[in-house]
Amino acid sequence: MTVPSISLESESVRTSATLAAGIAACDAADDLAVINKPDVELVIWRRTLPLRLRTWLDRLDASCLPDLRILVRPGDLRNAVEPQLKESGMPPGDMRDLLIGDIDDLVSAFADITRSDLVDVRLESISHDACWKFHQDCVEARLLTTYRGPATEWVQPIHAEQALREQKRFKGPLEHIRSNDVAIFKGSCAGPGSGIVHRSPPIAGTGYTRLLLCLNKLSATSPQPWPRGV
Repeated sequence: MTVPSISLESESVRTSATLAAGIAACDAADDLAVINKPDVELVIWRRTLPLRLRTWLDRLDASCLPDLRILVRPGDLRNAVEPQLKESGMPPGDMRDLLIGDIDDLVSAFADITRSDLVDVRLESISHDACWKFHQDCVEARLLTTYRGPATEWVQPIHAEQALREQKRFKGPLEHIRSNDVAIFKGSCAGPGSGIVHRSPPIAGTGYTRLLLCLNKLSATSPQPWPRGV
């Protein structure tokens, strides 16, 4: 969705004229830190990945897509992820290296923004209706980006209660994060009234397989740090 933009507080951070207060869009990874402002609930980095990487991921057999979860220090991401991508059957080479590099950059950015020594990383292959219900995340902040397939759907705060109440009967208006864009959502743990209502797009029966990256701070449900036992 392409919409006009107006200034938020800097030239590189924008909020759409159709977006409610507290929803921001930006043009660079550094500006994702606007999520730390008390009045910002969601920030979206509108970006484009290299065409060759997007094409490679789209054409990859779904059986080669990874499904992993690790808790890592930012500097350890590549060493922790590479063996798991190999085990999943994802072919080695420049494209896999590009993907790992992008995840590495996002993990480092998220760690800086949330002041986290450890980041809970999930890279999931999804071909069913995972998290299809409208909900608010029970976290302080969560980063999402979809490398393949339909991306996260969300509703503006004015429609949040209706979406939570109606669920599959909710007919919109519905907002869509573009594939490859990066979003950081505040969750309900960020404070009273926080948490943007969103969902994973229902895709059961469509033939789509999504590849979703989800980053969180350390929590009680996180796995042991990598390498295990440290």
